[in-house]
Amino acid sequence: MAKVYYDKDADLELIKSKTIAIIGYGIQGRGQALCLRDSGCKVVVAELEGTSNYEQAKADGFDPVSAEEAAKKSQVIQILTQDHVQAKVYKESIKPKLRKGKALCFSHGFNIRFKQIKPSKTVDVFMVAPKGPGALVRRMYEEGKGVPCLIAVHQDASGAAKQLALSYAKAIGGTRMGVIETTFSEETETDLFGEQTVLCGGVTELIKAGFDTLIEAGYQPEIAYFEVLHELKLITDLIQEVGISGMRRRVSNTACYGDLTRGPRIITDKTRKTMKKILKEIQSGKFAKEWIKENEEGRPNFNKLLKDSDNHPIEEVGKKLREMMPWMKEK
Repeated sequence: MAKVYYDKDADLELIKSKTIAIIGYGIQGRGQALCLRDSGCKVVVAELEGTSNYEQAKADGFDPVSAEEAAKKSQVIQILTQDHVQAKVYKESIKPKLRKGKALCFSHGFNIRFKQIKPSKTVDVFMVAPKGPGALVRRMYEEGKGVPCLIAVHQDASGAAKQLALSYAKAIGGTRMGVIETTFSEETETDLFGEQTVLCGGVTELIKAGFDTLIEAGYQPEIAYFEVLHELKLITDLIQEVGISGMRRRVSNTACYGDLTRGPRIITDKTRKTMKKILKEIQSGKFAKEWIKENEEGRPNFNKLLKDSDNHPIEEVGKKLREMMPWMKEK
């Protein structure tokens, strides 16, 4: 079992002695910046002028600057832009301002794992990855709780990179609930695998396949939508709260029996072999190269696939049905 670190294992004063640059004031950037500031840390926010994120940072009491200026002023540089732009921001704005004794921080290991960013050996490189979106990080912090985090050290130039990572995690509330140590490779590879085969790719394709099967059999689209998409949240909420076994004991016996006997007919040995193939593509760097090339070429395949998927009949049905449920919009 993994070792779990808590408040007693982290020294908040370590991160408070540094100036922290938050590069990118998106959902995760905002959540972390506000928590760091409330923990007594010195925070400099970098964001593009004229953007909604820039205006949000100003509204939150920050004075946003360029990435280059933020990197110059800080000792810890947390890069929270999207994966596909991190390398460009690093090379153009951060790398020229890196000096011995500084530290690079990430919340996802993609650019380090696949060598898009290759920092000097004179700087610490570590990860603090909250296991939840930035809005949840902020809300839990304000409630005196926290979101569990992963930490990892890629380079320990100072000899105290792990302690610095724990200190950072404490400043955003992570050690209140628990912090688990991992590696950049493990975090990146499992994260991509989960997204592609289960959380995003697997779930969306399963939903559409179920919807199409019911429509082709002559059932009403609205009924199909409710059964294969709308009610999914009820099940995933149960699984999150009480695990798979707990969920099975909280649905009907009919549903549980259908789960146990029919589920393996959907997720077959062939499916599992495909999952292993996808994992190997991630581990080898094949997926990363494909995604990097896709961005370099202007995302032609990405844009086509996204548009084609937007035109699936389930989207039109879902839009109409969600208008009947205003409480979902309020939430």
